Amino acid sequence: MDPVTPLAVGPGLARPHRWLAAHPRALDTLVALGCLALILIGAASNPHLHERHHIGVFFGLLATLSSASLVLRRELPRAVLAFTCAISVIEIVTNDQGPPRTSIVFGVVVALYTVAARTDRSTTWRIGAVTALLLTGTGMLFGLTPWYAQENWGIFAWTGLAAAVGDAVRSRRAFIAAIEERAERAERTREEEARRRVAEERLRIARELHDVVAHHIALVNVQAGVASHVMDNRPDQAKEALAHVRQASRSALDELRATVGLLRQYGDPAAPTEPAPGLGVLDQLVEGFVRAGMRVEVEAHPREGFGTLAGSVDLTAYRVVQEALTNVHKHAGPEVKAEVRIVRAHGALEITVRDDGVGTPSDDVGGGHGLLGMRERVAALCGTCEAGPRPEGGFQVRATLPLQTRGGGES
Repeated sequence: MDPVTPLAVGPGLARPHRWLAAHPRALDTLVALGCLALILIGAASNPHLHERHHIGVFFGLLATLSSASLVLRRELPRAVLAFTCAISVIEIVTNDQGPPRTSIVFGVVVALYTVAARTDRSTTWRIGAVTALLLTGTGMLFGLTPWYAQENWGIFAWTGLAAAVGDAVRSRRAFIAAIEERAERAERTREEEARRRVAEERLRIARELHDVVAHHIALVNVQAGVASHVMDNRPDQAKEALAHVRQASRSALDELRATVGLLRQYGDPAAPTEPAPGLGVLDQLVEGFVRAGMRVEVEAHPREGFGTLAGSVDLTAYRVVQEALTNVHKHAGPEVKAEVRIVRAHGALEITVRDDGVGTPSDDVGGGHGLLGMRERVAALCGTCEAGPRPEGGFQVRATLPLQTRGGGES
């Protein structure tokens, strides 16, 4: 029969098993030799065999042919089954010396098992039924009398057992294969989910880095330009501009350190514990732009309720205002005025940033990363974000965020 992988074997048993699994033809040869031995032993121990009815050469030839065909049972399972059935019928019908040696059906048993283990259930039972009826009927008609003799029913029992065992082995192999396939699929799903989470986390960190760098570098660039312009004539103003540059760069480094600290591994030095920025520090954000020479008006209602916002909403609102003011500062032109309006009403936080400048953000059509990252931030919270030129001039960014409190529910 086909080898079945053991659940646990010792080192001494594992090596022969692996060798036999790697050489199936050698295993089939051993099965054929074992089957020949069983046929001869069964024939010799037949209680109906008298001393004058010894095992003849013809029976030995049939037993050898039936057993030898089993070497090809893997390549030609149905042909081997048909051949062994024909050999068994010939032996039962001819009875060359004495009563029929029904042990010849052991070759049929092995061949039928092989067919059952390598085909589907319906085919197994059709072939098994035909084989059992053919051999059992032949035994009852041409074999021992009376027709209900034990040997005749033994043929039916052996062939039925072979079909049942082969079908059980096939079902077990299919079950194990299905379990392994599901385990592999689950592993692939876990790996894909892990890769997706890593990609999302990288995108989130990239947005944070973009917001931090774009905001502070824009302020540093403006203040550095002011310092260079007034260095000779107004050194006091140049000194003040350089102080603003130093403060902006320090703030940029602090936020970069806090953001990159999220990438620390276990056992690394402790990451900064400063909370992420939010609308609570909106005044400090606006003050940085005012020092850079931009006029900013802020209207927030009710400001005292911003402290109860969920962390994700609070951070996203802060980043939207930061990115919008940065774009105003970079693209709106000189002497620009910006208006920031934050209203908490109707279960949502509405953020509007507009300016009266003449420029247009270069990424308002999706070419850059500022407005694109802003839209992705808002979309991640199931909100909406619109950005575009105003009919009366200037540019406007309008974002609506679903309002969630720190307790997890809507206000």
